[in-house]
Amino acid sequence: MDYSSEDEKLIDEAYQDLLSSCTKICKSEEDWNFIKRAYFLAKEAHQGVRRRSGEPYFLHPIAVAKIVIEEIGLGVKSVVASLLHDVVEDTDYTVEDIERIFGPKIASMVDGLTKMSGVFNADTSEQAEYFRKVLLTLSNDVRVILIKIADRLHNMRTLQYMPRDKQIKITGETIYLFAPLAYRLGLFPIKSELEDLCMKYRFPDEYAEISRKIRETEPERSEFINRFCAPIKETLDKNNIQYEISGRVKSIYSIWSKMQRKQIPFEEIYDLFAVRIVFKSLPFPSEKTQCWQIYSSITDIYAPKPDRLRDWISMPKANGYEALHSTVMGPDGVWVEVQIRTQRMEDIAERGFAAHWKYKHATLSQNDDAFDSWLKKIRDALNSPNENAVEFLDNFKLSLYTSEITVFTPKGEQRTLPFGATALDFAYDIHTNIGNRAIGAKINHKIEPITKQINSGDQIEIITANNAKPKTEWLDIVTTTKAKQAITSFLKRERQNNIERGIALFEQQLSKFDIQLSGRVLRKVLPAYGCNNKDELYSKIGAGIISLDNLDKILKSSSKSKILKFWRLWRDTASDDIGDDDAESVAPSKEVPDIDEFVIAGCCNPLPGDSVVGFKDTATGKIIVHKSNCNELNRLAAQFGKNIIKDQIKWSQHKAVSYLSTIELRGIDRMGLLLDISHIVSEDFSINIREVCIRSHDGIFEGSISVYVQDADSLNALMDKFRHVKGIDTAKRSMENKDD
Repeated sequence: MDYSSEDEKLIDEAYQDLLSSCTKICKSEEDWNFIKRAYFLAKEAHQGVRRRSGEPYFLHPIAVAKIVIEEIGLGVKSVVASLLHDVVEDTDYTVEDIERIFGPKIASMVDGLTKMSGVFNADTSEQAEYFRKVLLTLSNDVRVILIKIADRLHNMRTLQYMPRDKQIKITGETIYLFAPLAYRLGLFPIKSELEDLCMKYRFPDEYAEISRKIRETEPERSEFINRFCAPIKETLDKNNIQYEISGRVKSIYSIWSKMQRKQIPFEEIYDLFAVRIVFKSLPFPSEKTQCWQIYSSITDIYAPKPDRLRDWISMPKANGYEALHSTVMGPDGVWVEVQIRTQRMEDIAERGFAAHWKYKHATLSQNDDAFDSWLKKIRDALNSPNENAVEFLDNFKLSLYTSEITVFTPKGEQRTLPFGATALDFAYDIHTNIGNRAIGAKINHKIEPITKQINSGDQIEIITANNAKPKTEWLDIVTTTKAKQAITSFLKRERQNNIERGIALFEQQLSKFDIQLSGRVLRKVLPAYGCNNKDELYSKIGAGIISLDNLDKILKSSSKSKILKFWRLWRDTASDDIGDDDAESVAPSKEVPDIDEFVIAGCCNPLPGDSVVGFKDTATGKIIVHKSNCNELNRLAAQFGKNIIKDQIKWSQHKAVSYLSTIELRGIDRMGLLLDISHIVSEDFSINIREVCIRSHDGIFEGSISVYVQDADSLNALMDKFRHVKGIDTAKRSMENKDD
C-alpha cells in the first residue's frame, strides 16, 4: 500500500529538515547526490510500511540520519548508511545490491547494521556471539556502532508505542549495553538520555516523582545559580575571556541511582546540578594553562574542596573526555561543582568519538591516541580465541562503565586502568608475559603483593619470577578484561596439557598390567581417587596431584595385600607381571640385591614415587638411584651407557623410611611468615625439620627448608600447602639437599 498524501507530506518535511542539517557536512554536488540517491532508494524500499505508531516507517531512517549529523557529528557516508540501515533486513534488496549502487564501504556499513539488528532476537549465547562479531567493526569502522546507537536512541524516543513486554526487553538491552557503550564512546548526552528513557519505562512512578520535584525546585535553583555565577562572570569579563556559563541539572537516572545507592530521599541530594564554563581558547598559552587560570580566578571567589579536584586535562579519561572539575563552597553554605573546559573539550564531551577525530590532527595533545589505545584493547579482546561469547559479553560490559585511574611505569609511562584495578591488572596491561610471571610489585618504591589495589598517580614496578605462573584464584583478583582473558587462556592451556599428560601416564601404567583403558576401568578408578569425571582424573594425574603408585591395588579384584621389598631388581620379562601376580608367587630370575646395595643420588634426591633410573658404580658395586630427568644421569648415560639400569628399578610400597628433601621458597616477606611455615610442617604434617634458611631483601624473601618425608606424595602435599600461605608465591623441590 502506498503512502497517503499526508504521509508524503510528513516524509518530505522530515527530509527537508535533514537536508538543512546536511549543509554542514556536504562539501560538493557529489555529496548531495549521494544522500539523495540513498533517500529515494530507501523511500521506495519502505513504501507503504508503517511503524506501530501508525506513521510511515521511512520517518525512522530519516530520524536516525538526523541524529547522526546533529547529535553525533558524523558525515556523508554515515548519513547514507543511516538512510539505508534497514533496507537489507526488511526489503528485497541485498548487500550485493547496495554494493553495486553505493560502493563497498556503504555496503559494509549496512551489512554490519543488518547483522546488529538480529543480535537481540536469539538466545543468550547466540546473542553474545552475534554482538561479539558486530563489535569487530569497532576495529574497522566505529561509525557502524555509532549509527546503531542513533538507531537505538530513536527507538527509545518512540518506545511508548510498543507493548509492555517489548518495552521491558528493549530497556533491558539498552541499559545493559547501549548506554554504557555510548558512555565509553564519549556520547554523554545520549548516554544520559538513554538511561532516563530506560527509567521512564521500567520505573515510571519513580521517574515521574523525581521529574516533578526537579520542576518544582527549578525557580529556587535558577535564582541560586544566578547568584553563584554573577561574581564569576564579572571576573571572566574583566579578563576578556569569551565564554558561556550555565547550570545543568543531573539526569533523572543519575539522581535516582544516587538515592538508591546511598538510601537517601531526593531532598538530601545536594549536588543536583553543576555549573559549566566553556570558553574559547587562545593560541597561547596552552589550553591547560588557560583552564588553570580560570580555576584560580574562581577559587579567589569561592573556597575549593581539596579532595574534590579532578584534573582530566593532564590525564584525560580513556574515552577522550577532558575537563577540569572542582567543587567549591557557594552561597548559603552549598557545595557546587564547577566544570571548566575549552570549546574543543566541550565538543568532545558532547559528541565523543566523532569530535575526537575532528580535532585529532589539529592538536598536539599527548593524549590524542586515547581512543586508539582503547580500540586496540577491544580488538585484542574480540580476537581472543580462548574466551566464549558469553564470557566476552560479560567482560566487555564490565569494562564500559568503570571509572578510571592513571598510573605510571618506572620510566614514567602513563597507563589508564579501571578504578579498583590491582597490581596484577597493571602487570597484564604492560604485557601478558609480565602478568603470567608476576609475584609482587613495588608501588611507589614500597614492596606490595600483586593483589594490592592501585590508586591514581601510583608508580608501579612489577616483580617477576621465571617459574611463577597464573593461579585460578587470580581470576577473583583482577578486574580488567585483558587480565581475565590472559589468565583464563593460560589455565585452559595448562589444564589441557595436564589432561594429555595424564592420559599418557595412565595408559602407560595400565600397560604394565596388560590392561586396556575402558569404561569399566574408569568406573573403578574414579571413586578411588575422588574424581567426578575422567578429565578431572587425567588433569590431576598430569599435574602430579594424583600418584598412580597404588593403581594395581585399585584394579585387582582380590583384596589380598602385597608387600614388596624396599627395592627389587627384576629382569625385563618378570617386571611386566608384577602388577597382576602376588608378590610371593613371583620368582626373581636372579638374586635380589640387598637394600644396602642401593644409594640415593645426592644430585637429584629421588623420593619414593619419583620415576627413577639406576646407575651401577663399577668401583663400589652399588647402584646409584637417580631421578629419570636428572642432568647428572644424562651425563653418566652418555659416557657409561652400559651401566644404566632403567626399567627394572621399582620403588617399594613400604614407607617406614624417611628421606631428607629440601623445598625452595620465594615470595613477599611479612611478619609471622616463618611461624606459619613451621606450624604447617610440625603441626599439620608432623614432619621433622632438619634446617630452615630464610633471607629477605627489598620485601622479597627467598629461602629453603629441609625436611624428612616418606615419599614424593608427602613432599608434593607439603609444597601445595605452602603455596596457599599468604605471601608465598613459589614452593619447589630443590635438586640438592642441605646435607652435611
